[in-house]
Amino acid sequence: MNFTKFRTLVFAIFTMWHLSSACFSQSESFIQTPGKNEILDATKRTHPRLLAGKDDFQQLASNIKTNQLLAEWYKKIHIQGEKILNEPPSTYEIPDGLRLLATSRRILERIYILGLLYQIDHNPQWKERAWLELQAASKFPDWNPRHFLDTAEMAHAFAIGYDWFFHSWTGDQRSTLKNAMVDKGIKLAYEILEKNISWAKVRHNWNQVCNGGIGMAALAILEDEPELCSKILIWILQSIQLPMSDYAPDGAWVEGPGYWDYATSYNTVFLAALFSVLDSDFGLSQLPGFDVTGDFPIYITSPINRTFNYADGSDSPIRAPCLLWLSKHFKKPEYAYYQIHHAKPHPLDLLWYQSLLEPPKPYELETAKLFKHAEIAVFRTSWTNTNAIFVAFKAGDNKVNHSHLDVGTFVMDAQGERWAVDLGADNYNLPGYFGNQRWSYYRLRAEGHNTVVINPDHNPDQDPTASTKIIKFQSSNDRAFAIADLSPAYKIRLSSFKRGVSIVNKQTIIIQDEISAEAPVQFYWFMHTPAKIEIEKSGNLATLSQNNKSLLARILEPKNATFEIMDAKPLPSSPNPPAQAKNTNIRKLSIHMQNISNLRVVVQFTPKVEDSTRHPEIEVLPLSSW
Repeated sequence: MNFTKFRTLVFAIFTMWHLSSACFSQSESFIQTPGKNEILDATKRTHPRLLAGKDDFQQLASNIKTNQLLAEWYKKIHIQGEKILNEPPSTYEIPDGLRLLATSRRILERIYILGLLYQIDHNPQWKERAWLELQAASKFPDWNPRHFLDTAEMAHAFAIGYDWFFHSWTGDQRSTLKNAMVDKGIKLAYEILEKNISWAKVRHNWNQVCNGGIGMAALAILEDEPELCSKILIWILQSIQLPMSDYAPDGAWVEGPGYWDYATSYNTVFLAALFSVLDSDFGLSQLPGFDVTGDFPIYITSPINRTFNYADGSDSPIRAPCLLWLSKHFKKPEYAYYQIHHAKPHPLDLLWYQSLLEPPKPYELETAKLFKHAEIAVFRTSWTNTNAIFVAFKAGDNKVNHSHLDVGTFVMDAQGERWAVDLGADNYNLPGYFGNQRWSYYRLRAEGHNTVVINPDHNPDQDPTASTKIIKFQSSNDRAFAIADLSPAYKIRLSSFKRGVSIVNKQTIIIQDEISAEAPVQFYWFMHTPAKIEIEKSGNLATLSQNNKSLLARILEPKNATFEIMDAKPLPSSPNPPAQAKNTNIRKLSIHMQNISNLRVVVQFTPKVEDSTRHPEIEVLPLSSW
């Protein structure tokens, strides 16, 4: 059996396990977990060693002088560092009564910037300012372990500060930083990992962030606290496999693009630190799907650099230095190409860009992609034209962390504009946002997405436990499409519901719904848009306009259906908590029909090009014939 066939077989076995298993314990492992002695014997005894060593920083200092991109990035980092010099150290602030997270992230960002600048020019001002920041945080009463993300990110900051400034600290300063990491972070994580509770046993971003941040701290002081740190690293290596299994089969992330960034960045930083300190990640990066996870942000970012922001997230482009590490590790130059066009930059952009094995190169990717498990289909007509058509569509699982009731939703770009938008998250501090009031908020409900609502007086408006699948996907030169069976999300209301999304001849988009019900139902079709909407007298034609661009909309079926314009707010029968977002400057193109038992709704969208006011003629076929 050749390697390709063997890898395919292993991948299939892993995927079958992943889809059938709902639990994972520390006794189960897909990598050979090292023992204490193996970890301690492999530990490099020099500093700096987290993510980069002395030679790496020296090489970077040299490359900044000769590489234009690195020089530009370094100049931006330097400007940020000078700004930090004039800012006071962070203080213990929990403005929402729950999270210290903003403070932890500010300290982490500052320490990375000051640490990089110090390693490049050795100016003591960077070290002195870093000490003020770290000393202040070391005196905090705690790092807010009840919201352990705060603790983990602070531990990450202290790990970088301890290691990158190691030889400039006095013995007392090193002890202060080490003791803070142990007492305010590592020991608390030890109890959680030992009992396999809380974030240690979940499959979402909390696992990677908490394990990653604490893992960085353990790697920083490994030889000073060998028993404690080696044991916690063994547990982390076991625990982090849980969320990493969710990258299978194709690298997508069910929590949405923003949480792909958060989870994958921490996951990758920890793997990179394992290599830099222990010369191995013990096989973690070889778990199925992780090698192609860089495909995900590339595909779900549109030609106008807006993501398909399903779940709790914004549509801002992903800026993830980890793509540069993934680019090198998996020999994927397109990952680096994406990141260098989106970087802010971050200090890790500089470190990881300089180590690339081959230069970034433009995308040589298919224009359509299906991501299984996440159940996302993405289509575009070009990788190089900012006016290209882009449509992304999801089925998916309403139970996953940060999910909305959004199966069937889509976003749509054309002519350099986003026409169908996802409103994204609401305020995390709203009452019950992550609890029993979650489905009362408009932005989280089906009616707040570009999907269908049936009998809106039945709440919630999709089944929160439903898992739905894309059942057919195809791409060719003249047509690309996906069909999803969304029936489980509407099982109380409908006996069947399938939605198909297609781009035909690279010039027009079709959204086709086929429903059947045992008893007559009320039907709403929604598309949220920032565009001005004008409906023609016939009712089945509409023109959407924004920024001197136009999109034509036409109802092909049923013949008696008409468009309506609605506000982006709850229907009269829906919950309407007073504090939720008002969605100003957004309206809904909608279709409303009553007493429906069997229905096919077909809506066509065509970008208006030059003086064209006509839709290409499309033959309507049942989804079973697509």
